[in-house]
Order: sequence, then C-alpha cells, then structure tokens
Amino acid sequence: MTTSVLLDAGVVTRCRRRVHLEHDPTMQDTVTAPPDPTAEQRMADATAHRRSIADEIAGLVGAGWTEIPRGPDHRASEREQLTLEAMAAGAPYIWAAQLPRDQPGGRRGAIDLLVAVPGGYVPVLVVRHKVSDPGTGALTSPLSSPQPATRATDPARRVRPQPRDQLRLAHAYRLLQACGRAAGETVGGVIGLDGDVVVWHDLEAPTWPGGRGALDEYDARFADRLAIATTAASGGAALAQPSRIVECRTCPWWPVCQVKLQGARDVSLVVRGEEAATLRAAGVRTVDDLARLDPNDESLPPTGMPLSDAVGLAKAWLADLTVVRRVPEIVVPRADVEVDVDMESFGDSGAYLWGVWLSGADVGERSGYRAFATWEPLPTDDEARSFAAFWQWLMMIRLRASARGLSFRAYCYNELAENRWLLSSAKRFAGKPGIPTTDQVQAFITSDSWFDLFGSVRDHFLCSRGKGLKTIAPAAGFTWRDPHASGENSMRWYRDAVGMDGAAPDQGQRRRLLEYNEDDVHATLTLRRWMTSSAVASIPYVGDL
Repeated sequence: MTTSVLLDAGVVTRCRRRVHLEHDPTMQDTVTAPPDPTAEQRMADATAHRRSIADEIAGLVGAGWTEIPRGPDHRASEREQLTLEAMAAGAPYIWAAQLPRDQPGGRRGAIDLLVAVPGGYVPVLVVRHKVSDPGTGALTSPLSSPQPATRATDPARRVRPQPRDQLRLAHAYRLLQACGRAAGETVGGVIGLDGDVVVWHDLEAPTWPGGRGALDEYDARFADRLAIATTAASGGAALAQPSRIVECRTCPWWPVCQVKLQGARDVSLVVRGEEAATLRAAGVRTVDDLARLDPNDESLPPTGMPLSDAVGLAKAWLADLTVVRRVPEIVVPRADVEVDVDMESFGDSGAYLWGVWLSGADVGERSGYRAFATWEPLPTDDEARSFAAFWQWLMMIRLRASARGLSFRAYCYNELAENRWLLSSAKRFAGKPGIPTTDQVQAFITSDSWFDLFGSVRDHFLCSRGKGLKTIAPAAGFTWRDPHASGENSMRWYRDAVGMDGAAPDQGQRRRLLEYNEDDVHATLTLRRWMTSSAVASIPYVGDL
C-alpha cells in the first residue's frame, strides 16, 4: 500500500489517539496545550549532549567522519540527498544522517550516526539517559571504534531495558532497508548519558513479550499507527478513541481529549490504561457504570487493582472527592524523634540536595529544617561531601535518640527515589570521607527506622486524582509557598541556580530550591500528623459512600 502519510520513529511509542488527532485535517486549527518548558529544556539538553558526543567521536575517528549539515537553511530533501551520496561513497561514519523517505512504507526519519559495515550501514542512537547498569553481559564497543565488529561482553555493564531506543533503531533499520543500504546483521547501537561506550542491541533477539524481537514489535506497532494516521488523513472513521493514560499529563492534545472524556464520563477518568480497556471490554464504559458494580462480583475480568478500589474511586469521583479513606482506621508508625527526608536530583547526573526536618524529643540539635547541598554543577565530586554530611548527621540523630532511650524514625515520600540515590551515592563515592558502605545503607533502608509515607497513603486512602504529595498534602491543610512548585520545574530552577548555561549562578533560584525542598519535608510532617490525628476522620470512608 502506498500512502501519502509519512511517520517518524516516535509514532510507535505515541498514544494511538494522538496519532489520529495529528493527522486529522479537521483538527489543524484546534488550540492545543502550550509546550511544556521542562520538556523543551530536556530536548535542548539532549541536543547539547549529542553535539558533545559527535565532537568526541569525530576527534577519535578523524578522516572517516562525515557530517550532514542541518538547520533552517537545509531542507530535508537536500539532507536526504547528501546522506545518500555519503553512503554511496562508503563514508565510514555519517553523523546526523537524514534517511531517504520510504514513501511506499510511510516512513521518514533521521538517525544520529550511521556506521559502515560490510554490506551496508548500521544505525547508532545518542540519548541522554542511562542505557546500562552495573553488572555484566552488555555488548559494548569503545567510542574510538564504534563498530559492531569490535563489540565484546562488558564485565562491568548489563543492558538497561530501554524499549523506546530499540524501536527507534528498528525504524532506522527499516528505512535503511528501503533504500538498499541496510547491513545483513540486524544490530543497532546506543550511546547513553555516560557517553563512554556504544551498547549494541540485536534487533531480532527474542527479548520482547511472546518471544518477539524488537523488529517484530516495531512492525506490528508501526502498521497499527500507519493505519490510524492514514484513516484520519482520508477522513475515515477514527480507529483510535481517547482514553486517559500517563502520557496525557504532558500531551498537547489533552485539552481536546479531556473534554470528550468528561462529556462521556469515561471510565478511564478513574482507572487508566489497560485497566480501563479491560473494564470497557466487559461493558463497563463510564464512571457511573463502575460505581454501580458489586465489588465482590467475581464474574468480571481482573484488572490491575482490586475491584473494590476501582469502585471506590468511581464513587469518590462522582462525589467530587479527591481523597477517601479505604479503611475505617488509619495507623501510621510514629517515634519520639522523627526526621523527614527529601532529596533533589538533576536527572541522572546526581543528587545535589538532601533536606531534613527534625521534630520530636530533644536530642541536642535544633528542630526544624536544614539542608545538605552542593551548588557545583553536577556531576561533581562535591556531591560526595554533601551526601556524607547528610548521612553523618542522620546517623548522629539516630544514635543520640538511642542513647537517650528514645525511639527514632526517618520518613520519606515514595522511597524509590531516595533509596536509589542513597545506594548509588554510597557506591559511586565509596572510600571518600564520611561515605557509608552500600551494606550500611541497605541495612538502614530495610530497617524499621526508615518509613515510606507514600506506602501508608496507598494503603489507607483512595485518591481519585492521584497519590502524589502535591495532591494529597493539601487534604491535610498544607500549601506550598511557591505556586509553581514541582519536580519538573525544579529542574529549570537548578540550571539557573548553578549557572549551568554559562550565566552567573542565580542566588535567588538557590533560595527558591531550598524553600521548595523545605516545603516538601514540612509537607510529609504535616501529612503524618494529620493522618494520626482525629481530623482525618473528616475524610469520608469509602464504605459510607
């Protein structure tokens, strides 16, 4: 089938409804949500990262390097022709390649690097996220020889699953096939945030569900998205309907879908993704349908959450309640000496701030907030100093409490982030002054001294609009001082605070970050006190709805 629709690699991981809207000619003048400044900054950071990697590899391989110019003065068709000419000339390395459009197949796209191998070319991506983890088994090549022929089993790395990367490589491989330049070996490489090696993927290896390879998965997804886009472009009946998923939070088309979903009182307004699809297939299409179900009805297909919780969420949504109690009585472990902990990180570059709030019995330290921070741009060894200072202070408070016969507990909200940086900081800075061992950190985070308040909220409440701290803490009466407080915005504030883009460090943004962090730890303290007070009884019990 020949089609006038041309799709890029991102389409296979994009919402199906979004694909329809992007190709529906009747939606061309629709007002969509404004671009997310944080997402735009991430794209700018990724561009800078790719430029840095390109310059490094170019310096290493020398005369074998060819770069396809890009920018407003270089049209895609011109760049395609230059790429074709470079491949015809057998250029060993082609940077910023614009692959020829595959009109019959409905594909278009570019790839960061093409590497010449016997029989053709293989694609290499450059991304600004981690593509490997500590371990063994990854196949890697040095940047000085980014060839699949030089790959070897890496004793220090294992592949970090990144499905999006593999699907992008599969898209590039199909484009290379279409122009007759694909290598016989179905491999592709990825250079990640660390920027020190190429991690190679076999695109036919059965690593996907059902024993499929990345190419098989890509082909199935692409055929689906192409059918959706082609039908939309030709004015046919939509093949994809709106349904609320995680992607909706940052999608420019969410205002359009939101109106339609709310008008239909769609069940995905309460349960998302596959759970909503499962319920629709069983005839439960609206929030009202869900609220009327018998929570003990075993004839309904299982969803990702207990049916009683789904029914409770529907009832809460209909009553316009953000939070309801899922149990009659709420119990949260308390201690004589309590410390609330919140960490701020900058992507995968490091954790630049550990904030704490000390409360409870006197242990010879002032109560309230304090921060352990580094304001040197990450990554920096100064992060070890600030982390060590935080850890030593926390352990000192714990020891003093024990010496006085007092109980101690430290709290965080959603321990996945804090635990990740506690363990990785101990590993990265092992041997430096004041740094604990990973065994010491592991012993602490698995002890009764460390408590995840998010887990307690999950166990005790049903939250119809999410369980994030910014959503649940206002129910306890807490308000952030900064109306723009969010983890995403803090990334932009951090860039200014450390002068990451060449400007002088902004002291005002440093104060803003400290206030934001202080409010986060104060919020968990406020939330915990509220959960263990009589005031929480004012939150309706789901059994009474």
